[in-house]
Amino acid sequence: MFALIARKTFFSPEEMALLGITVLWGATFLIVHTAMQHCGPLFFVGLRFSIAGGVSLLLFLRTMRAVTAKEIGAGALIGVSIFLGYSLQTYGLETLDGGISAFLTALYVPITPLLQWAVMRRRPKLMTWVGIGLAFTGLLCLTGPGAMSVGLGRGEIATFASACAIAAEIILIGRFASKVDSVRVTVVQLLTVGVLSFVVMPVAGEQAPSFSWVWLEAAVGLGLASALIQLTMNWAQKAVSPARATIIYAGEPVWAGLVGWFAGEHLPPLAILGAAFIVAGVVASELKPRRPKTAAAAL
Repeated sequence: MFALIARKTFFSPEEMALLGITVLWGATFLIVHTAMQHCGPLFFVGLRFSIAGGVSLLLFLRTMRAVTAKEIGAGALIGVSIFLGYSLQTYGLETLDGGISAFLTALYVPITPLLQWAVMRRRPKLMTWVGIGLAFTGLLCLTGPGAMSVGLGRGEIATFASACAIAAEIILIGRFASKVDSVRVTVVQLLTVGVLSFVVMPVAGEQAPSFSWVWLEAAVGLGLASALIQLTMNWAQKAVSPARATIIYAGEPVWAGLVGWFAGEHLPPLAILGAAFIVAGVVASELKPRRPKTAAAAL
């Protein structure tokens, strides 16, 4: 019989960094929700990531002079996946309610380890699968019981595609992390998202909004946060597998819910249960089975 023991008494520095940006990530939802009352989503994403890319470019200008074609290609691919994740989810929300959108987006949790297995030939370990199962169960609780009634309309298809794009982003970061410079790839991907968002605006029929300090201040603040988040992801996933990183990222709605609760929003019991499942998933993925000592080893 297997006994479960902690693989280590604390998270690695890279895992702690991912936990930290997940907290920051979750805290941005309230700000984005406020900004969306004053501008369109593509404009805001474009401005946010352009600011992030522009500031990063200025800070790391000397480093960027050594950028390679491989780093430009990797950054562009990751940037496209980030853009597709944001834009397709937004498109889906035009016809879906928030619960169904959240459920379909959460499918990136089981999709990511399957992609890791297929693309990187790295099969997730047993306890990683257990952690993924717990985290996904927690996400289902957070989305609410009504989220399971999904159809096959354009909104559902677009949102499922956004989940695949999010999974692709995590896989691409893991695939290129050890082969490229984290800073240079981050700058390229941030600028890619910004440019694509502005280019697609007229195609989507979105107009530039009238000036507001609300969207400007939010874009500047979240632009700096986005630069930090993407830089940390590219650095940390040099040592953390995509499947493991996915479990950590699954805690994002937990932190978003806590921030909303502190801001006065109601947190239902099912959401609290979901948060507990996600935390359990993170902890479970840190455990591994210990096989009984053989007779020879005992001697």
